[in-house]
Amino acid sequence: MTDKRQMKSAARLYAVQALFQMEASDQTIERVQQEFEDHRFGEVYEGDEMAEGDPELFRKLVGDAVNYQSLIDQMTDRALVAKWPIHRIDPTLRALFRAAGAELTQGKAPPKVVIVEYVDIAKAFFPEGREPKFVNAVLDHMAREAKPEAF
Repeated sequence: MTDKRQMKSAARLYAVQALFQMEASDQTIERVQQEFEDHRFGEVYEGDEMAEGDPELFRKLVGDAVNYQSLIDQMTDRALVAKWPIHRIDPTLRALFRAAGAELTQGKAPPKVVIVEYVDIAKAFFPEGREPKFVNAVLDHMAREAKPEAF
């Protein structure tokens, strides 16, 4: 039995994967969303059951990340070191920043919740690296810009 919090966490992870896949394969938002909802949410792969994602949050994150990509990328650039504009960073991190940026600018979750959730996703993708600390610092900067009243 999956609770609402787990479904939201899964939706965030799936949104990062979907945004990465869209960039890597040049697929449309509709096609990627359909694929994830039909073939990833709650499916079993090689004996491992995939988490059931919150389809509403998933669609909102992916849609907002696409619709507000320019705004989010500019915000991310301001949070990154000047020598590392968003187009130069790892595509997984780029997808993560876009999903998180969509939630920070268009979502209702408190910024601290968003930061913790996406740092956890970074830990899943980069378990041995420094990326989770980097993600934490960038998202903290983005959150303070997007929702200064929360700090």
